[in-house]
Amino acid sequence: MQFHTFGTTGLALSQIALGTANFGQRWGHGADAAESAAIFNAYAEAGGNVIDTADVYQFGQSEEILGGLLAGRREEFFLATKFTNGAAPQAGRLVTGNSRKAMVASVEASLRRLQTDRIDLYWVHHPDGVTPSDEIVRGLDDLARAGKILYAGLSNFPAWRLARAVTLAELTRSVPIAAAQFEYSLVHRAPEADLLPAARALGVAPVTWSPLGGGMLTGKYRQGEQGRAQGLGGEVFQAEDTPQRAAVLDEVLAIAGELGASPDQVAIAWVASRGAQPLIGPRSLAQLRSNLGAAGLALTPAQLARLDAVSAPPRAAAAASAAPARDAVAAGPVVA
Repeated sequence: MQFHTFGTTGLALSQIALGTANFGQRWGHGADAAESAAIFNAYAEAGGNVIDTADVYQFGQSEEILGGLLAGRREEFFLATKFTNGAAPQAGRLVTGNSRKAMVASVEASLRRLQTDRIDLYWVHHPDGVTPSDEIVRGLDDLARAGKILYAGLSNFPAWRLARAVTLAELTRSVPIAAAQFEYSLVHRAPEADLLPAARALGVAPVTWSPLGGGMLTGKYRQGEQGRAQGLGGEVFQAEDTPQRAAVLDEVLAIAGELGASPDQVAIAWVASRGAQPLIGPRSLAQLRSNLGAAGLALTPAQLARLDAVSAPPRAAAAASAAPARDAVAAGPVVA
């Protein structure tokens, strides 16, 4: 697996990150402890070193499983977790949201479950509609000064709030906002209008979730499988519900056939080609092994152009014929 410089941090992180929302079964859908361990170990053996979780994933069970798996090899991984939602189905008001109190309570609870003394990257999971950016930045800086976290990131925040938080952190000499996380795939390209350019301009590392559109881009739902279409109540799922999405999947399947690859590998490789770090979330060892095949998959310029064209958002499609050569979002330098 190749490694890329993570934003402006100087860190050399693997090109594919492992998301662990499926580690545990408290949501009624996920991998048991043994399968989670198999996924984790296979990812590590492949050279992966980025682990992403959240307190809400499986209501704390994901962090608990990871705590055991990281024992004795903590420094081999860049560990990220999130707060905002709490780690219980009905988490109390004072431990949810993005207030400083919720932040402190959440980080302490995550540290206990993860069995570590610090979190490498602490994400604000999403805006709460109440807490202003300056309060979030100050709270994250307090955690950094206390040695609880090393880096801060914003997940699912709009581009204008990302820019404001980055600027506030710079002006107040607070812990920098090192990364932004958001959904991005061949069937969800909206971030190209603002979040990806903002991340590039601000020196913020883009980490993108659901590169497979909740599994739609694997083609498995055409075969009658359910996966996230039902397993998570239909959430975090992009349905094949428009002619364009059907055409996108057709093209992914065609290119996979040309390369002797699987469609998930094509979809993940396309995201990586746009300068983002794909965050995969396998529920089984077989899914992980297939996903990791994207690391060695080389899409040709012609294949990338075909995928760009068939998936282009309506406005972009109208101007595509007049555009110059494909201008992919610049990736960080590759580290040998």
